Amino acid sequence: MKQTHSMHAAALTQRTAFWLALASLPVLAASAAMAGAQEPQSILETDRIIVKYRDVQPAANGSTVVVEGGSSARKARIDRAGQQFGVLVRESHALSNGAKVFRLDRRHNLAEVRSLANEMMMRDASIEYAEPDRIMTHSATATDPRFTDQWHYYDAVGGLRLPTAWDISTGTGVVVAVIDTGYRPHADLNGQILPGYDFISTAAIGNDGNGRDNDATDPGDGVTAGACGGGQPFSDQPSSWHGTHVAGTVAARTNNGAGVAGVAYNAKILPVRVLGKCGGYTSDIADAIIWASGGTVAGVPANPNKARVLNLSLGGGGACSATMQNAVNGARGRGAVVVAAAGNSAMNVSNASPANCAGVIAVAATGRTGGRARYSNFGTLVSVAAPGGDGASGVLSTLNSGRGAPLADTYAVYQGTSMAAPHVAGVAALMLALNTNLTPDVIAAQLKSTARAFPASCTGCGAGIVNARAAADWAKSSAAPVAVAESESNNTIATADPVTPVNASVTGNLGTATDTDYFRVDLPAGKTLKTSLSAVLATANYGLYLYNSAGKQLGVSLNGAGVADTITFANTSTSTSVLYLRVVYTSGGTGTSNGRYALSLTR
Repeated sequence: MKQTHSMHAAALTQRTAFWLALASLPVLAASAAMAGAQEPQSILETDRIIVKYRDVQPAANGSTVVVEGGSSARKARIDRAGQQFGVLVRESHALSNGAKVFRLDRRHNLAEVRSLANEMMMRDASIEYAEPDRIMTHSATATDPRFTDQWHYYDAVGGLRLPTAWDISTGTGVVVAVIDTGYRPHADLNGQILPGYDFISTAAIGNDGNGRDNDATDPGDGVTAGACGGGQPFSDQPSSWHGTHVAGTVAARTNNGAGVAGVAYNAKILPVRVLGKCGGYTSDIADAIIWASGGTVAGVPANPNKARVLNLSLGGGGACSATMQNAVNGARGRGAVVVAAAGNSAMNVSNASPANCAGVIAVAATGRTGGRARYSNFGTLVSVAAPGGDGASGVLSTLNSGRGAPLADTYAVYQGTSMAAPHVAGVAALMLALNTNLTPDVIAAQLKSTARAFPASCTGCGAGIVNARAAADWAKSSAAPVAVAESESNNTIATADPVTPVNASVTGNLGTATDTDYFRVDLPAGKTLKTSLSAVLATANYGLYLYNSAGKQLGVSLNGAGVADTITFANTSTSTSVLYLRVVYTSGGTGTSNGRYALSLTR
């Protein structure tokens, strides 16, 4: 993540002069000069402003309800504020929280728009807040040569400690929203992508000829030098396919004999498009956060695949806005974990939003040495760090080869906190797959407490480097076994009782000496099934068998009375294995009381 509109010192004079030429009042010139001194790292522009009235609340259907006050009188006060600054203000659209977005006649420096917002609030006491609709961007710098291995997962010094975590969890059943540039269909993402949404409300930014729609595919975001205003970017920029790269890190297909692996490769990706040419507006991103987490957004169909984890590999300079904070609060209230890239400006994260929003897990980037990447933001608001690449080492993931429009599938090495964040989002998915009851605060706390110490200098990088295995171990231990009762008749493979929880405690009984009980378990690729059978009556003796879907015996345990029978089976194939556990009578008690047993399963 990087603010591609950020101003370098060499361009400060030129860009300030540009805004001075547009300014119609001396006060605007003074504001622009002041902004240059206060925000040398991130001078942005916007042509939109967000206004929230105190008595306007969202209705249940996502529309807005005005409790009191005349809209024409309010618009007149808005217009007079604009006239004070020589700016024409037109109403654009409403947000999910009842706020309204107003469009300005042209782009203005953020300081000018803040001054306009303050003027609006001074003229109308019914305004709860007014703020610039800031443009946020992504950034990931490709490195050369391309690495063939994903060191960021396995490296003992700088890696995520991920491979052994896959013995415990692969993210099954968890939806991760990648709120980014959208996605490109990719062979290594086949079956991983859920229907998403395009929240870009401006056709020029969206580069797809329209506004919001249900097509989250990425048409490309390449721009020519200066196309984004104020001389930005300084040179032509090819399409980044940024969301596709992030999605691959979260959940690229794994054990498929090709390409790369994903951190939580059995999780699903919900692509939510908010960034296009020159970035994306805060208002669009806020609505996307609300929708992805299961909230209601006016004019947008309900999201049938509520995300438990939101990845925000994007950002801009300045404090967390009210619009963004409200969106984050709503998502967290719906149980979603919000993970955000800390930013790539090598500055304190307190000046990088949304990473500085309350309740967000802000992620700094480390290199292969385990030390802070030279570009990574830092500070007390950073929660944890994860591999993002530095120097000769980067993060390898899915991409598209097109420089403008999409072409063929490919892979590329990128660097950035944008690459570090999806590592953490993926680990959060591993944890939620083990215990769906974990709250955003608990996950944040445990990511910190299980993180490992930095092997190299990383001041202001949070609690440590996220440790996937340790986090998964904790999540597994926190999950109480799900109670499952045997249901008769389950005496054959065809009538086997399904056992779906990751951690289950099955209770059953052998009614007679000829009784037998079957249980079906679908074991995902890369997972290990561990089972233990104990008779309730100490003198009873039962046997435990394991079969595949064809009825071939894969394991057996026939210990004596009073000793638990155990079987462990690892699925080393590339697809889910259908397994059957069988409990049989050997000797001792039978019936509803004396024939009782307990069968535990973890996977």
